[in-house]
Amino acid sequence: MENFFAKDFIGPEFVFLGPEHMTAMAVLLILNFLLLRFRAASPEARARAALAMALVLWGNEIGWHLWNAAVGQWNIQTMLPFHVCSILVWLGGWMLVKRNYVIYEYMYFLGIGGALQAVITPDLGIYGYPHYRFFQTFISHGLIVTAAIYMTTVEGFRPTWKSLLRVIVGGNIYMAIVTGINWLIGSNYLYTLRKPDTASLFDIMPEWPWYLLVVQGIGLVTFLLLYLPFIIKDWLKKPAPAQQT
Repeated sequence: MENFFAKDFIGPEFVFLGPEHMTAMAVLLILNFLLLRFRAASPEARARAALAMALVLWGNEIGWHLWNAAVGQWNIQTMLPFHVCSILVWLGGWMLVKRNYVIYEYMYFLGIGGALQAVITPDLGIYGYPHYRFFQTFISHGLIVTAAIYMTTVEGFRPTWKSLLRVIVGGNIYMAIVTGINWLIGSNYLYTLRKPDTASLFDIMPEWPWYLLVVQGIGLVTFLLLYLPFIIKDWLKKPAPAQQT
């Protein structure tokens, strides 16, 4: 148990697409399919399921902060909830409990787009299975994705073109605010001042500030891909034009 929470984990390192990684992603996929059963459930049952997911999201995030404090890694430069997934953990729980549509828009585009990347390519380093960090990462990011999918497939929420515009505008305003905070406290939330120190997709991008434009472009493409199912759905439902006789 001591090694489970150890800062210097002596177990196996994380292996990208290794058996443990594939198993974690499979569990998350199965969870999303199981939650589809709640489409036929009563409002009370759906509310209980949403509350359970919210409590797991919040409890897991609190545990993450406690662990970092226990191993001496908690500081305001890295642990404040300013990264996209960090703040969406808290907002996503509120969305689930209160069925908040405004938060849903951000959860659908930013949550799925960002957290899904973290599930597929997690930054775990030495913390492979069965370390606490392994479980914390997949629970946190996996449930962000699941929460957005649940609200879409079970509760009937859906984004619109206006949602896409609001997320783009709101996201850029948020990035500007966080950049100001970074300058004030010497942090690098959202990586707006420099590339992350660990290996990532940023390594093949141009230097600051030009990589920020590349990130914007990748984000726009990701948002459009996430909105594509609704584009197709709306197109299929569009009535055929009346033919002249």
